[in-house]
Formats: sequence, C-alpha cells, structure tokens
Amino acid sequence: SSQDLSEEFAEAARQLKKEAPRIQFGKIDVTHQHDLRKEFNIQEFPTVKFFVDGSREDPIDCKGVRQASAFITWVKRRTGPSTVLINSTDQAEAIIHADDLAVIGFFKELQNDNVEVFCETARDVPEMPFGMTASKDVCANYGIQKNMLVVFKKGKPVHNEVLEDGRLNKLDLTRLIKTFTLDLVTEYNLETSVKIFDVPVENHILLFTPTNSETFNTIYENYKSAATEFRGKIMFVLVDTNETRNGRVFEFFRIREVDIPAVRILNLTSDAKYKMPADEVTVENLKEFCQSYLNGKAKLHLSSEEIPEDWDKMPVKVLVGKNFNRIVF
Repeated sequence: SSQDLSEEFAEAARQLKKEAPRIQFGKIDVTHQHDLRKEFNIQEFPTVKFFVDGSREDPIDCKGVRQASAFITWVKRRTGPSTVLINSTDQAEAIIHADDLAVIGFFKELQNDNVEVFCETARDVPEMPFGMTASKDVCANYGIQKNMLVVFKKGKPVHNEVLEDGRLNKLDLTRLIKTFTLDLVTEYNLETSVKIFDVPVENHILLFTPTNSETFNTIYENYKSAATEFRGKIMFVLVDTNETRNGRVFEFFRIREVDIPAVRILNLTSDAKYKMPADEVTVENLKEFCQSYLNGKAKLHLSSEEIPEDWDKMPVKVLVGKNFNRIVF
C-alpha cells in the first residue's frame, strides 16, 4: 500500500541522511498538486522519481522497489558504482554467500558493451548483490571460459547465461534476473500478487488446479519442468481452485469447475487471453503452448457460452461470443 511504501521511503531517507547527506528526499501529495502531476505524468500511486543534478527534465523512475534497504541500494547504485569489482575467489565467495541471491558477471576484459549493459542492469535490480570480474583465477575457479552471467542462490549456481557480444539487452537481462526474486512457480495469493506484478515480465501463464487433488503432484512437477525453459520470458503462476479468495481470478478467466485443471496465458499489456489447446497438463503440451504463444501462433481465447439452439427463433437474436462476429459483421 501507499502507506507502507511511504514508511519504507522515510526509513531510507533517515538512513541515507547520515551516509549521503547530498541526497534529498521529498514527498508530494498530487491530489492537491495538479500541475506537478501533469508535468511528470503521474499515472499510478505511489510513484518514486529520482532527479539528477538539479534537472527537472527526464527524472529516473524507481519501479518495484518496496523495502527501505532496496531503496538505499538503488540510490547508491545510481550515484556510485553499481557492481563490486571482484579480484579474488575469496571476495567472490563472500558476495555469493552474503545473501540468498547474487549475480556475478565473468568477463574476459572489463572494457566492452556487455559490461556496460551488466552494470546498467545492476542499477535496476537493487534486491540482490552484483559483482563482476575479469580475473583468470576467479573464472577458472568456477570453470568459466566464456563471458558469462551466473545467478547464485544460497551459494549454488542456479542459472548460467552466456553473454554474446552485441546480443545483450538490458530489459531482457533485468526480466530474467528479477524472476529469481520469486520461485520458479509462484502460487497466487494476496501477498504474492504484488510481487508477481513487480517483475517486468508481461507474459503470465496460469495453472488452475486444486492443490489437494490426487493428480496435483504430477501436474505440478510437469509445470515446474516447463517453467525452467521459459524463465524470464513467461512467468509461471499457480492458482489453487479450492481457495475461495481466488474467485475474482476465476471470473476474469471464466474458469468453470468442468475446465479444471486449466492452463491459460495472459498478456498483461493487451489483456489478451490464450487457452492451452490440449487438455492434459504434460511437459510437452505446456512447452508447445508456450512456444506457439511466443512465436505469435497461439489462438486468442474468447470466453463464450455455447450458442443456444433457439438463438434465431425470435425477432431479437441471441448473441454469444461464438456467433457474435459471424452474425454482426
């Protein structure tokens, strides 16, 4: 909520006052300041913007940061180096084990485009430590021979991404790394819904199933298996159909009892929904569905009732989604 964020923001301001007195914090109630709301195009609340060198032009948006500690890291990475330069294996190990998650960039040399993109990405992901190294000893210690980004979770490598020259994209990298702040499959509830929407992945796949059914474990393992392949491209979400508080989600996707288990993809930007053509939740069916969606070949799912038998018996015809286009247009 705005109130919670306001308190975290104030806490960050208190801590940074000692460490970085040049950084000023302020808050504006735009319900009374209409001109400022218009000038900075404030669409949602709360919005945090960072103004650099006294300029009103092009402030930097601080999105998805909710904890005081992340605020502080975000500001520090904007005003100083965004990654730690690693010169020894001991130093690397210290960073890898300091937190739940760590991102390390292994490079042949530190003067190239990939390094720049890596450092820019670190500025936007304050939730975890970033380190980079061009030390041959450190690279050899982790068995790395190419330019590579490695995500460590609880001290163990969980993802390797080869960084090819000219192919690196800051947004894709940010999306990929941010997904590690969530589980591979995230169960939807009031608490996680906020985190799910904070990760800038616009494609969400949802599995609707009761978590206490006999087949749940098999289905869930298949779902997790498919998730590893599409990390950073599609967010995998589980919706427990036994949980009454998820009613609004079922309504939005028009999920009925007979449809379960059901799999849908939602594009957050267009609100377009897609239904998995196959009924069985197997790894193959899931992968095929995700791939066809990413290739732009999945069919839009327009929820509709069946066409009533007597739809055209009366002067006023009965229209449902399935016959609407054909009759009207």
